[in-house]
Amino acid sequence: MANLRDLGLSEYESRVYRTLLRTGPTTAKELSRASDVPMGRIYDVLGSIEGDDLVRSQAASRPKKYAAVEPETALDRLLEDRRREARETVERYEEIVDTLSEELGSAGPVEEEFWTAAVGEEGTIDLLLERLAAADEEIVVVADNRTPQFDLGRVGDAVTERLEAAVERGVDVSVLMTPTVVAELPESVGERYRSRLSDHSSFAVRTTEDLDGTFNLIDGVEIVLQVSNPLRPGEAFAAIDLKDHAFVDDVHEAFRPRWEDAEPLSF
Repeated sequence: MANLRDLGLSEYESRVYRTLLRTGPTTAKELSRASDVPMGRIYDVLGSIEGDDLVRSQAASRPKKYAAVEPETALDRLLEDRRREARETVERYEEIVDTLSEELGSAGPVEEEFWTAAVGEEGTIDLLLERLAAADEEIVVVADNRTPQFDLGRVGDAVTERLEAAVERGVDVSVLMTPTVVAELPESVGERYRSRLSDHSSFAVRTTEDLDGTFNLIDGVEIVLQVSNPLRPGEAFAAIDLKDHAFVDDVHEAFRPRWEDAEPLSF
């Protein structure tokens, strides 16, 4: 059940405001009695909610009287206060992230061989998007006809968004697909490519039938391999993220002639 405390008021503040709505203009002493807020606290509570413009006071009267601001106005003011606090909180966290990004990024990458895996469609997608976002220099995307099946509308847009962000931070992106995969992409992906990526010198897409496997090369040292479900071929099962210079070099060498022989994409 909704409560004024959900909008930032304390128990005493909520009680005093509700009581004023019921009693109409009244003194602090009468309000303390009607609201069961101790007399030793009533002036602090009234001062707090008056500072939030939830009550008005009649200073000329003796003793001083207080009246509640109309509920619609009071709730709008409380909501705006919470919005302002939320914006300030987000800005503070963004500043923290910026500072930590510089601090943690200065440590440099770990060069040892490493591998990890994610199982299931959601985990596979999350791992792929994470590694695309981590690229600093180069991304190579290769997708053949046996690409594990995802919701291409959602995943295609998310991957394209990551690739666009990579290009904007100076990463070279090469995408190699079969014509069949291109035909299955949603129109939203094609529209983003035409309007925002096709003329960018750091982004290139080519097509060829001579492909075997679906993977992503990151910065020439890391590969994300997509694995189909062995029990239901074509269905996404897992992704393996492997950091191995020698293996990635071999894959890159195999990719290069296929890229050179491929045709530039025309949507």
